[in-house]
Amino acid sequence: MEREPSSRDSQPGGNSNDQGGYEAWASSFEAAKLRDADFETMSGIPLAPTYGPRDWPCEGAEERLGWPGQPPYARGPHASMYRSKLWTMRLFAGFGTAEDTNARFRELLAAGSGGLSVAFDLPTLMGRDSDDPESAGEVGKCGVAVDTLSDAEDLFAGIDLGAVTTSMTINSPAPVLLAMYVAAAEASGVERARLGGTLQNDILKEYQAQKEYVYPPRPSVRLVTDVIRFCQAEMPRFHPVSVSGYHIREAGSTAAQELAFTLANGFAYVESAVAAGLGVDEFAPRLSFFFNAHVDFFEEIAKYRAARRIWWRWMTERYGARDPRSAQLRFHTQTAGVSLTAQQPEVNIVRTAIEALAGVLGGTQSLHTNSMDEVLALPTEKAARIALRTQQVIAHETGVANVADPLGGSWFVESLTDEMERQAEETFARLVAEGDGSMLEGVLRAIESSWFQGEIAESAYRFQRKVSAGRRVVVGVNAFFEGNEEPPPPTLLIGPEVEEMQAKRLDDVKRRRSSDAVRDALAEVTKQAKEPTANVMPAVLGAVRAYATVGEVMSAMADVFGRWREDPVV
Repeated sequence: MEREPSSRDSQPGGNSNDQGGYEAWASSFEAAKLRDADFETMSGIPLAPTYGPRDWPCEGAEERLGWPGQPPYARGPHASMYRSKLWTMRLFAGFGTAEDTNARFRELLAAGSGGLSVAFDLPTLMGRDSDDPESAGEVGKCGVAVDTLSDAEDLFAGIDLGAVTTSMTINSPAPVLLAMYVAAAEASGVERARLGGTLQNDILKEYQAQKEYVYPPRPSVRLVTDVIRFCQAEMPRFHPVSVSGYHIREAGSTAAQELAFTLANGFAYVESAVAAGLGVDEFAPRLSFFFNAHVDFFEEIAKYRAARRIWWRWMTERYGARDPRSAQLRFHTQTAGVSLTAQQPEVNIVRTAIEALAGVLGGTQSLHTNSMDEVLALPTEKAARIALRTQQVIAHETGVANVADPLGGSWFVESLTDEMERQAEETFARLVAEGDGSMLEGVLRAIESSWFQGEIAESAYRFQRKVSAGRRVVVGVNAFFEGNEEPPPPTLLIGPEVEEMQAKRLDDVKRRRSSDAVRDALAEVTKQAKEPTANVMPAVLGAVRAYATVGEVMSAMADVFGRWREDPVV
């Protein structure tokens, strides 16, 4: 274990008055008896025992950091930050049938939530209908079941979709669910141009981490681009892609890998949209990001600050963005689900509060706080309310929202921000070289060769070894066991009757709809999918309005694109 001060601290620097103080500190440090611990971040970045001007000289800080709302945006995308508007407080909600989730949405809005965040069940995420044999046992379990436009209409019934923003965590079937959202809104009298929100629609990270894909990577990126083109033309308030590092981190990556892989995916989408004929400033202002807030407090804050600085530099220098909004990275944050423990679940409230605070101090634009019982089941109403109250305490009681980037200029935070950026740039250089100068091609080739998957698996393995060896303490898991004997709190259970009810709902829709209209609409989807330069979104809208199911629309495109099978990492 490192017993000496960091070599950086022992380098010449600062002024002569500082040298005596440094030497006195170094002498006292060397005499100290240190804890038996690994003094490094979760990403494995070694940490000096303290930080000073030698680590991050203050000279030129104004130029290197800028100011909030000014390039390079390390200190935040907006000048006034939370003095003008607090972050949007979201809670991820979705379970059972559309009516069940609609009731939870109304509860959350009444409790002060500022927007909706829709969780879909596994069959929907995989583009399968509730009556598909492969959906058995999963309908409504980890999110809401949506099969047809009828479900989407019930999901948002009685909610003014022109007055709230909606985030939808959906990827491979994203064009279908966006079409259902638009059709449901327009049926309720809200035109698509008024709709605000975010569609995750980040398929690249599915191959890298989450594995909820349907088609091969290249046609899947085409569909992402189609959605970008559609939203640019028709839905100016809607974010067509939320480039998601969250799932990369949940799969076991380090914070540095989450940063690098996520931004690389973002650059890949930029290149794809530009190749489709869009000017970068036509669509880039509506791109958004989604990051994890893990429990390594300062590393997370440094990650967010580095992300904004990198995005600004690449968008202006490599992609030629001129609109400042194209270079102002804005992001949603969710506290780390993988950090929650089944043992002593009440302690998860503490973890979530610390992670949420990191997101706020890092300058997030919206935030979801996990409920303490999500490691056991879908959250109960009480647990979800506590999670929301956690955000409200941070916003209204702690005072942290009064100052933009309050940790800016910290020798430690700035040094760590620089290191996160350096590691990300190493990854970018590798991917661009892999793609013969193209980030898009480099990312696709790295997916096809399973490079991303192998890197994440290796990081997850290293972390688990540290936990198993006790080098990384997880309270209630490998230390501090008192309380593990207590019974778990009551949880929300989704019984088999939900699947039966959803199957009946789907059967009713199929009997009422026009079979001829569905057949013709699906044929149009297939026709447009065959045209490389066509946009499939208008055809998909026609199909969902005919009450074609998610599975039917996805199958119509699979006839053209095929289905993807991954070579596993060994």
